[in-house]
Amino acid sequence: MIKELKRLIEENNIDGLIIPKNDHYFTEYSYQNNLFKISKFSGSAGFAIILKKNNYLFVDGRYVLQAKNQSGKNFFIREVPNILPKDLPNIKGKKIGFDPKLFTSNTLKKYFEYNSKLVPIKIKFNNKFKKKINKIYYLNDKITGESFIQKIKKVKKFLNLKKINYLYISAGENINWLLNIRGKDLPNSPLVNCKLILTDKGKIFFFTNLKKVDNSIRKYLKNIIFCNEEDFIQTIINLKKGRFCIDKNTCSVFDEQIIKSKFNITSITDPLYFFKSIKNRTEINNTIKVHIEDGVALTKFLYWFKNNTKPISEIQIEKKLENFRKRSKNYLFPSFETIAGSGPNGAIIHYKSSKITNRILKKKDVLLIDSGGQYKWGTTDVTRTTFSGKISNNIKNNYTRVLKGHIAVVECDLKKNQYGYLIDKLARKYLKKVGLDYSHGTGHGVGFFLNVHEGPHSISKFNKIKIEKGIIISNEPGFYKKNNYGIRIENLIYVEELQNKLFFKNLTLAPLDLDMVNFKMLTKKEKDYLFTYHLEVYSKISKYLNNKEKKWLVSLIK
Repeated sequence: MIKELKRLIEENNIDGLIIPKNDHYFTEYSYQNNLFKISKFSGSAGFAIILKKNNYLFVDGRYVLQAKNQSGKNFFIREVPNILPKDLPNIKGKKIGFDPKLFTSNTLKKYFEYNSKLVPIKIKFNNKFKKKINKIYYLNDKITGESFIQKIKKVKKFLNLKKINYLYISAGENINWLLNIRGKDLPNSPLVNCKLILTDKGKIFFFTNLKKVDNSIRKYLKNIIFCNEEDFIQTIINLKKGRFCIDKNTCSVFDEQIIKSKFNITSITDPLYFFKSIKNRTEINNTIKVHIEDGVALTKFLYWFKNNTKPISEIQIEKKLENFRKRSKNYLFPSFETIAGSGPNGAIIHYKSSKITNRILKKKDVLLIDSGGQYKWGTTDVTRTTFSGKISNNIKNNYTRVLKGHIAVVECDLKKNQYGYLIDKLARKYLKKVGLDYSHGTGHGVGFFLNVHEGPHSISKFNKIKIEKGIIISNEPGFYKKNNYGIRIENLIYVEELQNKLFFKNLTLAPLDLDMVNFKMLTKKEKDYLFTYHLEVYSKISKYLNNKEKKWLVSLIK
């Protein structure tokens, strides 16, 4: 594939090409992964620059080790956002090609505008997989807690307030939330690939493959105009003049230029990201229910792992956990590919085992297992770090520092720590005291039966979105010792309100490995938290466990 791209560079008389991971829907997960096709890098974020002589792969801190292992032979690996320092290719003034359907102007401006002359080029990737046409389905109001008509009214109010005539919603996840629809177009996320134009009068143009739309959906969305994706240009031509709003995160350069040919554009972050992130009581209650089911599967798995005496590999561990989840009648599929990193593989933050990397666990190995599920109706994501042999006091101490940060997040005062960047400092505090840290954010937003990663809220160094009642977010500090082991403790938490006071509550119900804890490093308050947490886990899931599992879980309430 790289040879074909080099040939394309020569044929177009340019100096290089930019290749992103995403397809033209800009989803995190897709059956089409252009970056993997050219580099064998399987992470969920990144892009490559292919030049006449050299190739560069850009990834964030989660994926540096993984990228070096998977792609280091053919690519120079560089970390973003620390992009284009002195040791990178000199592309200033060079002609660099890009596919306008695969990039937003925001991304191009951020990384390339001042360093090169960008040349739009159509790049064809031969994808061998056959696309199955799956029908769109809808969720009733008892599941979502709010009708799509109510949601549209909310968005119309925003448009009128901002004096915007047209909103182009190019993020499929937002459309799925707005219309209470779901589909099977993506791995890991129950989404329909689609785009939508909403007018300030409430008129809606819905763009998708019309083979996915049956009579039940047309009846459900009876006032919506269904269009083929190819109808987008003609639809824009037919609209009356006005102020047009696009989403800077997911509107492609191609679509933006079409809209710009007729309209004045306001480029902002789609307001639906924020509306979607604030879960209503029905969504929260449904998510609580699926975490009981997920907690049962996780607890049964952890009990099995702690008592397993036979040699076992990472891939076998992944399958074992999946089998426990499948026992739930409401379980559908994983919310992302399970990470089961043992020993040195655990130090690769988003490791994925393969036939080449798969390890048989040794007695001294630490296991980091990060997994999640899509259930009727909710999304889960949980990480546990455990072992079944012997570990050093140094590992125990580092696990305890991560645990202290994890507790500091969920127990924090949200009046003092209203923003993600402030909470992030609490999570890193105990590691930083001894000169340690981790190269990823502490928490990401999570959708309601949607994407497992969702904005705009996050617990990270630079996030300044105010923490609000109803958000669901992950709490996952970690520590990674290269070529040795990885530690991460992750629960999903949500923001509750009582007597005008906001606070975090745990959704995840799965025991922590207390054998990894140095209790001498814990305060009384932290010990009390562990007691209360495990008591809650026991009270909510014990009736679904057998006697041996119950007895083990009781032993953790101390």
